[in-house]
Amino acid sequence: MSQGNVDVVLAGLEAWNAGDMDALLETYDPDAIMRAPEGWPEPGPFVGREAVMRQFKQLRATWTADTVEPITRFNASVDRVVVRVVWHGAGHGHESKMEFTIAYTVRKGRIYFIEYFWDHADALEAAGLRE
Repeated sequence: MSQGNVDVVLAGLEAWNAGDMDALLETYDPDAIMRAPEGWPEPGPFVGREAVMRQFKQLRATWTADTVEPITRFNASVDRVVVRVVWHGAGHGHESKMEFTIAYTVRKGRIYFIEYFWDHADALEAAGLRE
């Protein structure tokens, strides 16, 4: 496992949970690409760090408080990190709890590609990993 890449991903998750969008921005490569899960209302892809951050800010505005909590161990290879998470949102209207898996590609110490999957096995397969 590439602990350095896991640390980059953890820093991004910690920044999200702290509401520190500037710190989150710093975890992403300027040429970052994000793909939403199948069936997501804004399918993307979102190309470039600024587009990724706009999408994150839009998601963040949906609730007055939200967190992302890893619920599996981090699976990692040379440049890929995959983790299943639960996203808790509260505030405007009903509370939300969504489970999905995030597959990250880390390049030169920053997140270059981020892809969301509803199915954990699909994410692992896409990243060339196994449990």
